[in-house]
Amino acid sequence: MSEAATKLRLDKWLWHARFFKTRSLAAARVQAGAVRVNGSVAQKRATIIVPGDVLSFAMGDDIRVIQIDGIGTRRGPAPEAQELYTDLSPPAPKSEKKQPENPAFEGKGRPSKRDRRVLDLSRARHLE
Repeated sequence: MSEAATKLRLDKWLWHARFFKTRSLAAARVQAGAVRVNGSVAQKRATIIVPGDVLSFAMGDDIRVIQIDGIGTRRGPAPEAQELYTDLSPPAPKSEKKQPENPAFEGKGRPSKRDRRVLDLSRARHLE
């Protein structure tokens, strides 16, 4: 392999691996000092990375720890991008039983005409 095929700019690799939607977003995150390469803060978006490097950065509420397995030649589909790295992030903790945001469907469907009449009568009595 040629030397150019074994290393790549950090911002370009983050974009190839589909961690950021655009290369400029990846570059801005690196420039802000939010990405670490092998434990040290990468301040320049042109930082050269090679397979075996470990990246750590925040994505949303999670901290991602990524080991670079390959250098991509293009920004391909997601399955191709996932082959470029190994995710070393600890699994998300299982939260205690969460309440669903929306109520579950009870399977009763739409009320019948008789049910609507009873409901209307109960509301009318309640207002009196």
